[in-house]
Amino acid sequence: MTLSHRILLAVLLCACSTAGLSFAEAISGQAFQSADIQALQADEFANPGLLWVDRGAQLWQQPNPQGQSCVSCHGALEEQRGVATRFPKFDDQSGKLINLTQQIERCRTDQLNHPPSSYEAESLLALTTAINLQSKDLPFDVQVTGDAAPFFTSGMNYFYQRRGQMNLSCSQCHDQLVGQMLRGDKLSQGQSNGYPIYRLAWQGMGSLHRRLRFCNQGVRAGIHPLGSDIYVNLELYLAWRAGQLPLESPAVRR
Repeated sequence: MTLSHRILLAVLLCACSTAGLSFAEAISGQAFQSADIQALQADEFANPGLLWVDRGAQLWQQPNPQGQSCVSCHGALEEQRGVATRFPKFDDQSGKLINLTQQIERCRTDQLNHPPSSYEAESLLALTTAINLQSKDLPFDVQVTGDAAPFFTSGMNYFYQRRGQMNLSCSQCHDQLVGQMLRGDKLSQGQSNGYPIYRLAWQGMGSLHRRLRFCNQGVRAGIHPLGSDIYVNLELYLAWRAGQLPLESPAVRR
């Protein structure tokens, strides 16, 4: 562990002495960005994530060799308003949670006969972002009871579980140290309402799972595959935790 990591760990342990401390109001990660980045996200012409939206809109209408497309089953892209708010959700076919990206991939492979894509494939990021944009300004409307309950509990437990060489949990940074600085970034509440996001450090779009892996790497914990059950369960908890925050993908972050 480097000296900087030791200092950070000491600060975290001091600041986290009060167990169960949490924020009183859900705040979007946008509020923790600089004015320039906030303006970039709000600009309907300059927001770089809209390039992926445009690509997603093209893919939505693009027919396969049999002449079928997303439109064939689901109608116009604009008719998908509200769809993104309901994911992740329990899936009867697999008996577990499935998120929007996984649903899109299933439709493309099972219904349109496209070859399988990797979780962070540009096509999946584009379609996921385009569908999310249709629900802009709507809050999440996920189900956390019934069949989804055990997966929600698993995601919540993971959020509060200490892990890695630094022995930290998601909660210690994103509940208890909100607003403090870490390596030039202001710690946010870790809300998920802006994903997929365009991150300047990535110079491209990325999924929530990519960001979760980055956090795990930061605390020197084992990382899980993109699309893993662990991350999908956590994604459900984060969607519930966001409360009434409106969806804002494609968000822009530093």
